[in-house]
Amino acid sequence: MASVKQFQVTFDCAEPERVARFWCEVLGYVVPPPPEGFATWDDFEHLLPPERKGSAFVCIDPSGVGPRLFFQRVPEGKVVKNRLHLDVRVGTGLVGEERLATLEAECARLVALGAVRVRLLPADGDNESCIVMQDNEGNEFCLD
Repeated sequence: MASVKQFQVTFDCAEPERVARFWCEVLGYVVPPPPEGFATWDDFEHLLPPERKGSAFVCIDPSGVGPRLFFQRVPEGKVVKNRLHLDVRVGTGLVGEERLATLEAECARLVALGAVRVRLLPADGDNESCIVMQDNEGNEFCLD
């Protein structure tokens, strides 16, 4: 029997704080408080060696239900399609034109935050429509 009770999703990226703040806006997540003894995250970062400054950032679900998201700087850029992606579930239970309208409205909001619309995958008899998108560093995700 598995003993795992929580998990986090880790993103490799070039600019951890920028990508984390994008996902905070998408999901309604927040930046957790800085470590004990520090008034701000900037105060904490000032104590890090230069090579570690800006190397990671975290956001969390304020309700405590969703997974912690961890963003870490890596030297290489993204070159191929993700092997894993997030489905942002905004149209659950909706079908047809009502679903499409909800997906399109959320797509417009996310594009204004820096996302890129890739394509609409129309309903096909087995699956309802979804919109394939990329975050502000090119990581694919779906509006579902």
